[in-house]
Amino acid sequence: MIDTTIRRLQQDRNAIILAHNYQPPEIQDLADFCGDSLELSLKASRTDADVIVFCGVHFMAETASIVCPDKTVLLPRSDAGCAMADMITPEMLTAELDRLGQMPVVTYVNSPAAVKAMSTICCTSANVVKVVNSIEADEMLLAPDRNLAAYAAGFTDKTIHFWDGYCPFHNALGRQEVKEAKAMDPDAVLLIHPECRPEVVALADEVLSTSGMLRYAKTSDHRSFLIATENGILHALKKACPDKTFHPVSPEMICPDMKIISPKDVAACLETMQPEVRVTQAVREGALQAVERMLALA
Repeated sequence: MIDTTIRRLQQDRNAIILAHNYQPPEIQDLADFCGDSLELSLKASRTDADVIVFCGVHFMAETASIVCPDKTVLLPRSDAGCAMADMITPEMLTAELDRLGQMPVVTYVNSPAAVKAMSTICCTSANVVKVVNSIEADEMLLAPDRNLAAYAAGFTDKTIHFWDGYCPFHNALGRQEVKEAKAMDPDAVLLIHPECRPEVVALADEVLSTSGMLRYAKTSDHRSFLIATENGILHALKKACPDKTFHPVSPEMICPDMKIISPKDVAACLETMQPEVRVTQAVREGALQAVERMLALA
């Protein structure tokens, strides 16, 4: 069986398998750790594993390389990308700062390592408000997610310039679709990810990252939940809370890039030790500084 092969190779390589919360159920069930991208990299950094198999997308494997430079990072499919991360490059960021004037740059972790390296500080969907309010300047650029920037802007008096990027699957979710889902289950608690559009976020009972959704569901006395984020999280929620009910607000919230890794790909990358993702030392130093500034706020 493929699972047996993976476990043998994992032991031979002293490897740890990480799976983002949006990965297919069979990948999540294979993983040593499931979670948000930065959370996973930080967990891996605290292990004695020599190899990280990151079941996610390219920027996540880059982040693992940034915080775990002594480990080999493998991405089972080199074509697993992120549309949002592709909406910003170092050259584009330089041009935007030339247009706006120099100012602090807050960069969402869903971005290329080379952009993180040019940034003042990083943020996650969970801590973006804390990060924005930690900046001494009264004006900043938040990239690349315009919806996350709009969410943060509602919790600060500072001026936030929005980068015109977005997650296509969160951004496509409409207010009417959410209202119709809520009408079908009016007693359900509506959990919405801040990558959704502002008019959708405004409908939420709680605005949370994927790990935040998991924590909330585990501790809540409510029994029924409507989930507005990529539908891969439903497996983790049902597994963590088998006595509770979870429904997606839309069957369309599926990221193809998050679904392409199979157990066969995991076995193949452990066998060949490819594809490897490694950031250059120069990029790593700048990106790590931006990440560490964020972690220092915790």
